[in-house]
Amino acid sequence: MLKDEVRDVLLGKKKVNKRQVRERTKKCVYYAEAGKEAIFTGKRAEAIAKNILVSVDSTVTEIKGQTAQPGIARGIVKKIFRAKDMKKMNKGDILVSIATDTDVVPAMKKAAAIVTDQGGITAHAAIVSRELGIPCVIGTKIATQVLKDGDMVEVNATAGIIKKLS
Repeated sequence: MLKDEVRDVLLGKKKVNKRQVRERTKKCVYYAEAGKEAIFTGKRAEAIAKNILVSVDSTVTEIKGQTAQPGIARGIVKKIFRAKDMKKMNKGDILVSIATDTDVVPAMKKAAAIVTDQGGITAHAAIVSRELGIPCVIGTKIATQVLKDGDMVEVNATAGIIKKLS
């Protein structure tokens, strides 16, 4: 829900539109520009997403990003998007995610290296990887699209490069 919608519900001005919430949980695009925001659902959301999402060449074997914590590690990719995904993470795996947050710190502690699509030097993944001394590459933009669970990779976080080995 948009902040104005939440405010109106809390003030009793509106009731929660359950149909709208269901639609948004299926597929939605949040858009903000010049102080205005909107949420699109259904076919409109699909059309917008199609134009925004980066198409990735399936033959990509090397991904570049920014070094957050230097080091080199090899391991098996485990894509972690939410806390419930952590159960598949084993010690020595390579954690790959769009971004990290406090919910996935237990998985981060098991990782041989961390790779994220988003983030800068002050991102959660960058800060935690430095605290833990785990090699980390951030801001790859495409790691979650190129890498699959079970892929063997080498993360050269010193150079900001992830190589797909299998």
